[in-house]
Amino acid sequence: MVIAFTFYFLPFTFFNIKPAIAATQSPTLTIVQSQENTNQWTGITNRLQQAGVNYCVISLTNVRSAADWGDRQVLFLPNVDTLTPAQAIALEEWMSKGGRLIASGPVGTLSVPGVRQLLQTLLGGYWGFSLNDAQQLQPAKNNLQNWANQNELFGKVRGGVVVADDVNSKAAAVWNSKDNPAAVVATERSTFFGWRWGVDTASSPELDTAWLKAAVNRHVKQAANTSNKVEGGSPNCSTSVALATPTPVETFRRNVSTGGNVSTGGNVSTGGNVSTGGNVSTGGNVSTPPPPTSFPAPLIATAPQPRPIPNVNPPKSDEAINQLEQAVRLDVVPNSNAPISSSDAIALQQELENLIGRVDSANLTANAISNNPPIVKQAQPTQVASTRPGVPISTTEQARNIAKNLPQLIAQQKYAEARQQWIQAKGNLWQQFPVDRQLAQPEIRAVWLDRGTIVRARNEQGLSEIFDRLSKAGINTVFFETVNAGYTIYPSLVAPQQNPLIRGWDPLAAAVKLAHERHMELHAWVWTFAAGNQRHNEVINAPANYPGPVLAAHPDWANYDNRGNMIPPGQTKPFFDPANPELRQYLLRLYEEIVTRYDVDGLQLDYIRYPFQDPSAGRIYGYGKAARAQFQQLNGVDPISISPSQRDLWQKWTTFRTTQVDSFVAQASQQLRQKRPNLIVSVAVFPLPELERIQKIQQHWEVWARQGDIDLIVPMTYALDTPRFQRLAQPWIASTKLGATLLVPGIRLLSLPVIGAFDQIQVIRDLPVSGYALFAAENLTNELQKVFGNTQGSIGQGEIIPHRQPFKTAAVRYTALQREWKFVLQNDQLRLPQTTLSTFNSQAEVLQSALDQLSAAPSPSKLIAAKATLTRFVFQFRTWMRQENIDNPYQVRAWENRLATIERLLQYGERVQLRR
Repeated sequence: MVIAFTFYFLPFTFFNIKPAIAATQSPTLTIVQSQENTNQWTGITNRLQQAGVNYCVISLTNVRSAADWGDRQVLFLPNVDTLTPAQAIALEEWMSKGGRLIASGPVGTLSVPGVRQLLQTLLGGYWGFSLNDAQQLQPAKNNLQNWANQNELFGKVRGGVVVADDVNSKAAAVWNSKDNPAAVVATERSTFFGWRWGVDTASSPELDTAWLKAAVNRHVKQAANTSNKVEGGSPNCSTSVALATPTPVETFRRNVSTGGNVSTGGNVSTGGNVSTGGNVSTGGNVSTPPPPTSFPAPLIATAPQPRPIPNVNPPKSDEAINQLEQAVRLDVVPNSNAPISSSDAIALQQELENLIGRVDSANLTANAISNNPPIVKQAQPTQVASTRPGVPISTTEQARNIAKNLPQLIAQQKYAEARQQWIQAKGNLWQQFPVDRQLAQPEIRAVWLDRGTIVRARNEQGLSEIFDRLSKAGINTVFFETVNAGYTIYPSLVAPQQNPLIRGWDPLAAAVKLAHERHMELHAWVWTFAAGNQRHNEVINAPANYPGPVLAAHPDWANYDNRGNMIPPGQTKPFFDPANPELRQYLLRLYEEIVTRYDVDGLQLDYIRYPFQDPSAGRIYGYGKAARAQFQQLNGVDPISISPSQRDLWQKWTTFRTTQVDSFVAQASQQLRQKRPNLIVSVAVFPLPELERIQKIQQHWEVWARQGDIDLIVPMTYALDTPRFQRLAQPWIASTKLGATLLVPGIRLLSLPVIGAFDQIQVIRDLPVSGYALFAAENLTNELQKVFGNTQGSIGQGEIIPHRQPFKTAAVRYTALQREWKFVLQNDQLRLPQTTLSTFNSQAEVLQSALDQLSAAPSPSKLIAAKATLTRFVFQFRTWMRQENIDNPYQVRAWENRLATIERLLQYGERVQLRR
C-alpha cells in the first residue's frame, strides 16, 4: 500500500498578543460561538485570555456567506458539531481567499453528509471515534513539523482519534495507545485538535493554551507573506454575541454534497498525455478491407521559436490516466511480513468495515425488492438483528471480528497473519454480494462503445449483436465514438475523411436505429481538441508523424509546446489550438452536422482540454499561432517569453488558455441546443483537483457545470481497487460547484475482476450520484454481462433514465428507499420508539405524495412543495436515525446519500424540465 504525504516545514515561535480586542491592534483570531459550545464558553474564553491571543467573536447563526467569517487571518471552531451547508460552503470560500482554520472536537459530526465531507477536506481528516479513557499525547513518529515539538504540548487528554485522509495532512501529535492513532492533524491551512478544547474534563488550561498559541503562531507566519486580512472578509466582530435559535431551513438549507478543491488522496504522478474517455487501440487484428496505402504529406505549420530550457525526462507513461489509476492503491500482498504502519492499519480496517457496509446495503436493496411488506404499526426497539438480511452471520461477523482485531495483530507484529485474514475476509464478503438478484434502481447506466469494437463489428448486423448484449446487460446510454483522431465514423460533408477502417456503411446511422429500437439512448462521443493519434496511424499504416486529416489540411490550426513540438515528448497526440477561430467554427459545423443529420440523443465532448503539462518541469503547451497573437495583443507580451516564475503574467497566460476551453463549451452548448433543444451535453473529464487540473490541462469543468452548459459530468475515476476508486470519485460527488449538473463516475473495466466492477458500482449506488459509465464495450465480458443482466435487467419500453425524467426518477427512487425502511422495520432491525415511528411513517408518506404529484404533472409550485417537504424530512431524518447511526452508520449514510440524490434530481429537473 502506497501512501504519499506532503510535509510543510514551519518555524515554531510563541508570540505575545494582548487579549480581547485592543483599539490599537486589530485581532488576529476570530472565534466562533455556537449553540453547542455556549455551555463551555467560560472555559474557552478563560483559556483565550491566558493564551494572550488578540481575538474577536462571531455567532455561527449569523454566518451565511464567506464575508461573514470576517477578515482575520485565523478562524477557530471550538467544539462546533453542526454547520449548515451554506456555512460550510462559505467556510470553503473564505479559506480559498487566504483564511486559516483551527478546529477542535467532533467538528461537524452532526451535520449532513455533504457538510461532513467538505469539513473533512478542509481539515485534512475527520473525527473517527472517542477514546474511553484519558490518553497521553506524544509527538508523532518522524515528526518534522517544527511548530509542534515543544514539551508544553504533551500531556494527558481525554479526546478521540482523528483520521487523516488528505494527501496534504499529517499527524502533529498521536495518542500513546495501540498503533498510535492521530490526535492532532494539520494541513498547510488548517489544524485539527482531537479533543474538546476549553473543557476542563478534556484537557488542562495549560495544554490547551500551548496548542492554540502554537497553531495560531504557525498560521500567522504562513499568512505573513500574503496580507494582514482575508480578501473580501467583513471587519465586523465583537467580544460576545447573542445566539439565536436556528430554524430547520437554516440548519439544513439544502442537502448538498459539499467538496471543492479536494485532493484525490495521493501525490499523483500524472506524466504524459491525459486520456479522457480512453484511447482504444484496435490492435493489428482488425479484419477489414485494406486501408489506403498513401496519405497526403502533412503540411508544416509555423512553430514557435522557444526560449532554451533544460532537458527534462519525459514521463514513463504516455497516458496520464494510467498513472492516476495506479497511484495510492490499497495493495495487500499475501504472506508478506513487511511492517504495517498505523495509517495503513486504519486504512485496512476502514476498507473492511466499508465493504461489510456495501454487502449489507446491496442485500438489503435486493431483499426489499423481492419482499415489499406493509409498514409495521408496532415497533419493537429491543429486538435488533446482529447482521443485515441475506448475509450469513458467520461471514459478516467473522469479517467484523477481523476488522476489530487487525490493530492487535499489527501491534503484535503479526503482519503476514493480518494480511492473510484481511484478504480472506474480503474474498468471503465479495461472495456475499447478491449478483443473481434484481437490485438496480432508475439510474444512468452508460458504456463507451469504442472505435475498435465498432470497426470489428464490420456491418450493421455485427453492430446489432453488440447492442443486443448491451441491452440485456441493462445499459441504457451508449457513448458512441463518432470522431476519433480527426476522422469521423460516418461519411461527413464537413470533415475531410471518414475513418479508413470503415467501408461501405454508416455506423452512426445504424447505431442510432439499433439503440432506439432497444429503448436506449445514443450519444455521439467526439474528440474535441485532440487532432490525431500516432497509435491510430500504426493501425491504418499512416506515417508516424501524420497529424491527422484535419491538421494536414489546416496546419495553422495546430498547437505546440514551448519547444516547438506539435506532440510533446512522451505523448502520442497532436492537439488543435482552441484559440483559433477557424478551428472553432469547423468543430461547431461538424457537431451541428452530427446532431442535425442524425437523431442522436446527446453529444459527449472528450479531450476537451489541452495536452498534459508540468510547468515545474518545463513541459508547457498552448503556443499555437492564434493563441500567441491574441495573448500578445491583450497583454503586450508573447507568451513564449514568460515563465511560471513571473506570477502575474503566468496567471494571465493560464487563465487565457483555460478561458478558450470554457468559452468553446459554452458556445457549443448554446449553438447546438438551438438546433436540438433536448440534446444532452456531457463531458469526459479528468479527476485531478481543480487547481492542479487548471495548471496542467486547463480543464475547468466546474465552470461549465455552474453555467448550465452541460448536463452530465463523467469523471474518469479509473482504479483497480475499490478504495482508490472511492477516493477519486468522492471529492467530485461532494463538490458544491456543479450546480444542477448530474455526476456519472467512470469505471474502467480493463483488468478489473467482475466482482470488483460490481463492488465499485455498489459504491456509486451508496453515494449521491445518478449512475455510472463503463469504459469500454470491448471489455464487457460474458460473465459481467450475466451479472448485469441479473441485477439490472434488460432494457425495455418505459425505461426511466434520470437525465430524461428527473422528477419521475426521484419519485421512483424514493419509493425504493421506502421499501428498504419498511423491510428493516418489519424484521425488527431498526430502533424507533413508537411515537417516533408514527411520525417517521407519516412524514415519509407526505414526501412520497409530494414527489408523486411533481412527477405526474411538473410545475413550479409542485417543485417548491416537493423541495420544502424533502428539506424538512432530511432535517428530521438524522434525529430519527440517531440510534441506527450508532449501530449501523454505513447504512444510515447510504440512506442519507440517496436522499441527497433525490434533491439533486429535483435541482436538475428544475433546470431542464421547468426552465429550458
